[in-house]
Amino acid sequence: MTRKRRQLNTFSLSFLDIMACGFGAVTLLFLLLKHDPSDLSAAENEAGTQWEIAQLQADITDGERQRAQLRNSLNEIDEKLVATQGLSDRVLDDVKQSQRELSTQSDPEQQIAQLRKQVEMLEQQTAELQDAGASQDVRQFIGDGDRQYLTGLKLGGNRVLILLDASDSMLAETIIDVLRQRNMSDAIKRQSPKWQRALRTVEWLVAQLPARSQYQLYTFNTKATPVLSNSHLQWQDAADNITMDSIIAQLKKTLPAGGTSLINAFAVTGMFTQRPDNIFLITDGLPTQGESQPSHTTVSGRARAQLFESAVKTLPRGVPVNIILFPMEGDPAAAALFWKLGLTSRGAFLSPSRDWP
Repeated sequence: MTRKRRQLNTFSLSFLDIMACGFGAVTLLFLLLKHDPSDLSAAENEAGTQWEIAQLQADITDGERQRAQLRNSLNEIDEKLVATQGLSDRVLDDVKQSQRELSTQSDPEQQIAQLRKQVEMLEQQTAELQDAGASQDVRQFIGDGDRQYLTGLKLGGNRVLILLDASDSMLAETIIDVLRQRNMSDAIKRQSPKWQRALRTVEWLVAQLPARSQYQLYTFNTKATPVLSNSHLQWQDAADNITMDSIIAQLKKTLPAGGTSLINAFAVTGMFTQRPDNIFLITDGLPTQGESQPSHTTVSGRARAQLFESAVKTLPRGVPVNIILFPMEGDPAAAALFWKLGLTSRGAFLSPSRDWP
């Protein structure tokens, strides 16, 4: 009996194991070659190189910008240097010119004579200008010795209102003299030194008015009255010399009498259709009554101060009030209160000497 011969199968288990091992080896080799650490290092080195290149390019750009700025600064310095050199050349030329002039005028007496001639010419021109200015005044007023005064009064304005106190206290500077003068004749009252000072003050004021301005003059005691009759609340042209002369002539006929109502005087300022833009108040003290006559014959200092405050409240806002005060005996608070009024209204306060104006 013969044994059957075994057939050879190429796909036996041993062959498959060998093929699996070979495939695994190839796969392992592929993985090892694909993830080689040397490749990773090369990539990192390449990325670092690119970053350094970018930084160097930024530094180059910044350096070029700074070089351009330095070049511009150098150009500006060159221009300033050229201008400075030109200026120095001009200064040197001026110095040389001055030296030449000094060398030609080496005689001191000749220089003094030339300076005196220039001073004489300037004095002559100044005198001509003063004469021209005086000829443009609407009214001339010449005091004793033709004296000039620095008063601080604002004499300008388009509409100037002058309020003159014409109460009996304007007759003298003391209460006893007022009582004495009040019982004398009208001629003696008009020649009272204090009243004459007030009249000269008004003449001085109207003489300083600009020719283009307007004015109005009121006297006040217990009430306010325009000096020129039938001119209540009417502005007068400063250039009208005829009307101005008539007003001054009528003012000189006025007699001081009665008490003092400052509130009635200030009430006039608010009645004009075109209100004044400058007010001059000529008085000698605080008021002695309000809108009406008081029931008592005497008024205390505190009451007079209250009457003053009530009168000030009636003034229009924004109008400067310039006070010319002839101090009266027994009224010490008047100067302080009137000074405060001039300060708060942006006006001025003046208490002149006896020879003014």
